[in-house]
Amino acid sequence: MSDRQFRYTRSIVPALLAAAMFSGCGPTDVPAQTIEPSLFEITGVLASWRLAETSGVAVSRRFPGMLWTHSDDADQPLVYATDLSGADRGRLRLLDASVVDWEDIAVGPCPDSTTSCVFVGDVGDNSEARTRVDVYFFPEPDTLPDPRQATSMTVRAERLSVRYHEGAQDVEALAVTAQGSVLLITKGRSGEVGLYRIPRGALQGDSVTVSRVEILDIVPQFTLGRYVTGAAASREGGRLVVRTYTELIFYQLDSEERPSRVGACWLGLREAQGEAVDILDDSTLVLTSEAGFGRPATISRVRCPIP
Repeated sequence: MSDRQFRYTRSIVPALLAAAMFSGCGPTDVPAQTIEPSLFEITGVLASWRLAETSGVAVSRRFPGMLWTHSDDADQPLVYATDLSGADRGRLRLLDASVVDWEDIAVGPCPDSTTSCVFVGDVGDNSEARTRVDVYFFPEPDTLPDPRQATSMTVRAERLSVRYHEGAQDVEALAVTAQGSVLLITKGRSGEVGLYRIPRGALQGDSVTVSRVEILDIVPQFTLGRYVTGAAASREGGRLVVRTYTELIFYQLDSEERPSRVGACWLGLREAQGEAVDILDDSTLVLTSEAGFGRPATISRVRCPIP
């Protein structure tokens, strides 16, 4: 159990349970347009013990039905392949990469081509003390790793060093847009939820300093678990999903990638510790949740009838 999960266990979860008891297990202070999911289905349990603290999920664009994920408590730069059943499909080792606090993963267009890349955000900073964070990216491999092999398939990853103009930020959510921009979204534990955008062209350099471009209309709230833990952007463009421990919040992106809220979906306590989200298709999302409170690390499908 990581320090972050321990803090969550001792604080947020009891508060959520208390809120659920006194509110009929529903949201007590959420926007009027918040809805319930039309489908929530646990499709599998992550087979690899290394993923008990899964922290990100990304739908592969090269291998139908495959997902990429990683651990929040890792000490090695490993990306794991799985599917909706949670099966162990092998792992990739990123050469020349390190791990401080990997928090999210996404698949999007590579900076210099139309092929798909996997992006990993070593962006976690609970104490807001890191002078820089890192985003790694590499093309999706031509073949999947072999889970029967004791060693990992190796891939060479590029690294972009990122600094924030406003100073260190607590970030757990990363998304890559159809235009190839990388979006980083703050968790909200120490104030407003800010959105930072790394332009696609900046990914071809070694480092970049970014400024906050938006304050999202997500009001952090302890008792509702309203802290941002993941995000995803649609591959066709136009849709951004931001998740908290208990909600999915949907935005429409305009041509300049500025978000406007279109709705929210209440998940409540359906997951032990909801961490990650990606978009499976036009109507379905995939979620992962860390193990805890007598539950294993799970993969789920969810549909929310948001226009």
